[in-house]
Amino acid sequence: MIRALLAIGLALALGACATVPVAPAHPEVRAYSAEANAASDVDAALARAASSGKRVLLVMGANWCHDSRALAGWLETPRFAALTAAHYEVVFVDVGVPQTGEGRNLDIARRFGMTDFPGTPALLVLTPEGGAVNLDTAGSWRNAASRSEDAIYAELATMAETPAPPTG
Repeated sequence: MIRALLAIGLALALGACATVPVAPAHPEVRAYSAEANAASDVDAALARAASSGKRVLLVMGANWCHDSRALAGWLETPRFAALTAAHYEVVFVDVGVPQTGEGRNLDIARRFGMTDFPGTPALLVLTPEGGAVNLDTAGSWRNAASRSEDAIYAELATMAETPAPPTG
């Protein structure tokens, strides 16, 4: 009897010490493919945008990055899917690990004026002609996992309506 009580007590004590994984406060999706032809995917999104009158939402990240997976996860929820379907042609580009010099497809960011790539993810909103709408904030998405759903939604909704920058 004493052994049974000790065993139960030990099991309860060990159970109390065990950590239970907590689900993130955001959805996560692995949406970045190192094998994709990123330049072709971007060109196709720009062509669709030219036909549809939408903008291109160029999401540059990597599957190893929880912030990249969080942003991709939000974009797949019904609320964001409705917003993107109405205003954007979405394209995901795998950029590897640019912070360590192991980046890939960074020429795509440079193509649209993003010369510094401070971390993942980065998000560029492009006009159908390829003009960057948010070049000043494109690199600020490195904290996507800690942003609220409403804050991300509001920023994407605003950029959908932001006037295009002057071409020159």
